[in-house]
Amino acid sequence: MEALTEHTGTCVPLRRSDVDTDQIIPARHCRKLTKTGFADALFNRWREDPGFILNEPARSGASILVAGPNFGTGSSREHAVWALRDWGFRAVIAPSFGDIFLRNALRNGLLAVRLPQDAVDGLLDRAEASPSFALTVDLREQRVVDGGRNWPFDVAARARKLLLGGLDDIEVTLKSTEVIARYEEDRPRWMPRPSGGVR
Repeated sequence: MEALTEHTGTCVPLRRSDVDTDQIIPARHCRKLTKTGFADALFNRWREDPGFILNEPARSGASILVAGPNFGTGSSREHAVWALRDWGFRAVIAPSFGDIFLRNALRNGLLAVRLPQDAVDGLLDRAEASPSFALTVDLREQRVVDGGRNWPFDVAARARKLLLGGLDDIEVTLKSTEVIARYEEDRPRWMPRPSGGVR
């Protein structure tokens, strides 16, 4: 996974609240087991409207989504995060997130940033007014920076460490392969073993 320390990008405003994971990516598009190939399915139903924000050519290349409260509510669907990442988003800023979406985002390299409602409203105003409006999201300092203004945000310590290092849970486990192998070697032979063992 690509490390995320500081990211500057233009913004897509999505002034909608309670956007659920089925709106982010409808269930019929969630049949693949890979983490890529979902960009075309992102907000699929809404993109049938020619006036939807992601259909605006001036918004192509934007990498920060600014959304309303309760973004990512609904079913536990990692595909929602994969679709956002596949589109090119590195961060989502909102007043609040669905709990499971928040965990899935941070585990899959998408920084979910909670800011106060008034700050998000101001960012939405500026992003709606100009497709070139850009922000910097600094994970090291845990700040969103808009020119001379900035807002602090919190990220769970372990999630922050993994994002800064560009690691996911599997990569963290693989760093301990030798320790795991030694443990398995020392276990009594009569105890159950994972199929294939640890090599």
